[in-house]
Amino acid sequence: MIRVLVVDDQVLIRAGLAALLRAAGLEVVGEAADGEEAVRLAAAVRPEVILMDIRMPGISGITATERILAAAESTPPKVLILTTFDLDEYVFNALRLGASGFLLKDTPPERLIAAIHTVASGDILLAPIATKRLIEAFAAPPQEAPVSPPPALDRLTSRETEVLGLVGHALSNREIAERLSVSEGTVKTHLNRLMAKLGLTSRAQVVVLSYDCGLVKPAAR
Repeated sequence: MIRVLVVDDQVLIRAGLAALLRAAGLEVVGEAADGEEAVRLAAAVRPEVILMDIRMPGISGITATERILAAAESTPPKVLILTTFDLDEYVFNALRLGASGFLLKDTPPERLIAAIHTVASGDILLAPIATKRLIEAFAAPPQEAPVSPPPALDRLTSRETEVLGLVGHALSNREIAERLSVSEGTVKTHLNRLMAKLGLTSRAQVVVLSYDCGLVKPAAR
């Protein structure tokens, strides 16, 4: 049974989400009304997945996400951001910090449940195209110089660098495998290795980095 922490400052939304998750057979291990309580509960109850409201009074969902992931001693929880707007700079910043994906608050219940199962199983990017749209909306414009890549980028093999760029283009593991004529398992191995080398915790961070270091160029706008 997947252990889920629900974080939202609106009591009716929080209670509704908790009731929905329990009805679907998930274990709700806590409910938090703000970011500060979310950080405290995450350390105490060790959820596998956190549904995190992005805009809350006091400590925001962004700050709470950063603190929770930084404090995780072993396997960090998967953080799913709950947002009203898909093109939201707050969500972009949360993805940069390690959130696994995002969901709109009007997402149908069945898709919400499926999303929780998806990230809990390790497939940590929910909607590659939607995430790509979000990142392109807030990445540096093409005329600006890319962010300096981390030194660890030099430690990647040529194939790992290739996979990094293809993930940035919003390709799934299956699509990358077909492009490179290898198995999905091989792609996953390359992805896991490059994430470990670069200190990344989510596939969304891989996409952000591919833009930051210039492997993928935002569309002109």
